[in-house]
Amino acid sequence: MSEVNSQFKLYLSKLGIESLNSMQLEAIETIREKPETILISPTGSGKTLAFLLPLIDIIDAKLEQTQALILVPSRELALQIEQVFKQMGTGLKINAVYGGRAMSKDKSDLKHPPAVLIGTPGRVADHLRREQISTDHIKTLILDEYDKSLEVGFEKEMAEIVLALEQLNKKILTSATEAKEYPKFLSLKSLDSVRFKNEQKSQLKVKVIESSIENKMEVLFQLLCSQGADNGIVFCNLKDSLIDLSAFLHSKKMQHACFFGGMEQSDRETALLQFRNGTHRLLLATDLASRGIDVPEMRFIVHFQLPLKPEEFVHRNGRTARMHQDGTAFILKNQAKALPEYVGFPEFIELQPAAIPKQTEWSTLLITGGRKDKISKGDIAGLFIKQGELDSDDIGLIELKQDVAYVAVPRRKAFALSQKLNNSKLKTKKVRITQLDEKSRLDIHTPIRRK
Repeated sequence: MSEVNSQFKLYLSKLGIESLNSMQLEAIETIREKPETILISPTGSGKTLAFLLPLIDIIDAKLEQTQALILVPSRELALQIEQVFKQMGTGLKINAVYGGRAMSKDKSDLKHPPAVLIGTPGRVADHLRREQISTDHIKTLILDEYDKSLEVGFEKEMAEIVLALEQLNKKILTSATEAKEYPKFLSLKSLDSVRFKNEQKSQLKVKVIESSIENKMEVLFQLLCSQGADNGIVFCNLKDSLIDLSAFLHSKKMQHACFFGGMEQSDRETALLQFRNGTHRLLLATDLASRGIDVPEMRFIVHFQLPLKPEEFVHRNGRTARMHQDGTAFILKNQAKALPEYVGFPEFIELQPAAIPKQTEWSTLLITGGRKDKISKGDIAGLFIKQGELDSDDIGLIELKQDVAYVAVPRRKAFALSQKLNNSKLKTKKVRITQLDEKSRLDIHTPIRRK
């Protein structure tokens, strides 16, 4: 498929994308023509659009029933896909269901069946058992990052779901890494003829820094100082390791956000939001953040602890050096241990002294009104420009949710703006406006509490 039709171009323009890459073009053609597609392509190469665009053509807009199901390993990935689909403005109803979300909200969304349903296997299987999802018209199944879903223990639920989808005529699997074998419950028949693999040249550099166990956190701190104002993720294998590292960085007055499975869903979403909008330039994370999350382009990632599986090493590294951009993956190596073979032949380096980076220029304000109040991004920008007396350049990323909204503003003006604009009217609603990161700034010495 060498050309993109005019309707696709309209969707892309709404996403701020000028053209599709070669992987997306080939994947779209394959998905259209084949009943079973295996899409293997690096993180950040655009797999979401590669399966959403042909899916739109498959859906019958006149049929008010669920026709496609997208299974994902995490709620973050579900929300990301839902957001992309909604931004495209297709006119088709889409909803995401996942663990941690109120069942009453799911029930309300499913009362009028979405054309496309996204969900984690556990929550989707639960709704199927409750007969809250009709499978009569679901003909397309997409397993996004399917290997991760299997890895985190969803195989039983996935098998249950596939068994319930009796009308399936199209299956699409995606991942960033090639699998040795595919789940038997999928009953794949034409695997060899439809496998797609993207051959992109990586610009990733892998560098190793040696340390002892005793001074590993101090070495990491020096490494992070050396990266200055660049964005990056530090990966830990365990939640407890991440919490200890967070406490150490707080003691050094190095601001950061945290992201791991033991956090409340709202806290996880806030961490990613503040990372996206520039409030924080550093994210401490477990492998939950190695794929399927909406984060900005970053210059580096750090393996504070190397993953146990080579596949996760690939996925972590895929958060940087995306789409032909360069980036660096740093490995903190214990002096007494050898590197695993999957690391390859990295460059060993020594750190040079560097000062702690200054705070970011942005801060996040929380607004207690959202889409359900008919509030738009334009309304928010207008309030901050007219009553807040901000220049348009002083308004950063605005994210609009169902019940709330977030806006990034210059840190030096954030507190004064929250005081000045609090209890303002947006549309017909009086909203409260507060500085979201004020508490973390005041309690910078307080570590995250283990749950």
